Amino acid sequence: MGETNKKNDTDFILELEDLHMEFGKVKALQGIDLKIRRGEIHSVIGPNGAGKTVMMNCINGLYYPQKGTIKYEGKKINRLRPYQRAALGMARTFQKVEVFGGMTVLDNIRLGRHIHYKSGILSGSWYKGKTAREELEHRRFIEEEIIDLLEIESIRHKPVGMLPYGLQKRVELGRALALEPKLLILDEPLAGLNLEEVEDMARFILDINEEKRWKITCLLVEHDMGVVMDLSDRVFVLNFGIMIIDGTSAEVQNHPEVIKAYLGEEDLYATRR
Repeated sequence: MGETNKKNDTDFILELEDLHMEFGKVKALQGIDLKIRRGEIHSVIGPNGAGKTVMMNCINGLYYPQKGTIKYEGKKINRLRPYQRAALGMARTFQKVEVFGGMTVLDNIRLGRHIHYKSGILSGSWYKGKTAREELEHRRFIEEEIIDLLEIESIRHKPVGMLPYGLQKRVELGRALALEPKLLILDEPLAGLNLEEVEDMARFILDINEEKRWKITCLLVEHDMGVVMDLSDRVFVLNFGIMIIDGTSAEVQNHPEVIKAYLGEEDLYATRR
């Protein structure tokens, strides 16, 4: 039954229709169409300057596209602000780590939990009863689910600014997971990581996508082609703001325009010889 739902063409969590974004004379996105099926890992690849980050910024509300439609769970969200999209269940990590260096790991992750707090101003002014119980429930979720998943128990009370870059990446992922998103946008989560850290992060992405506790749909932007091809259900290729192909890993790897975009005309000719 689950497999049938996964293949249902109407079960899309995110849809982009004829998306356009320009900055002066630079056409960053030119008529982008993309559908993300619920429960999958859908990757976006392309050379530097292809428009990947611009597209992510349009999806989570940092940019408003000049033309086209963005639908989340069937509803148009073009004019919603980032915090409103987060409230719908959309979370994001960034290409450059965005954490609060002076705060602890635990406090950084707790910030991603804010939309789930239901205590009002009056009850929140007294730290007991309903407010205390709610705080304990959220803390239990963070410590027993997120911190355990990301294997950062030993550093949970350390200031994030004192941690190595790879661990800061985990903290940022943890903060996104604290929101309990339905859709998680991962903008180059492997950038700047060593081989062991890449393997760990890839494992975490698979876990949050496949484990019953999470089952999060992932939109992955990444340059590591090996990881992309191993993890992805589908791969969307962008170049100069134009879609080249949206297909399976095998279809993408063998597409001549994809090879051309990454290798260039001369190298493509050499590989064919």
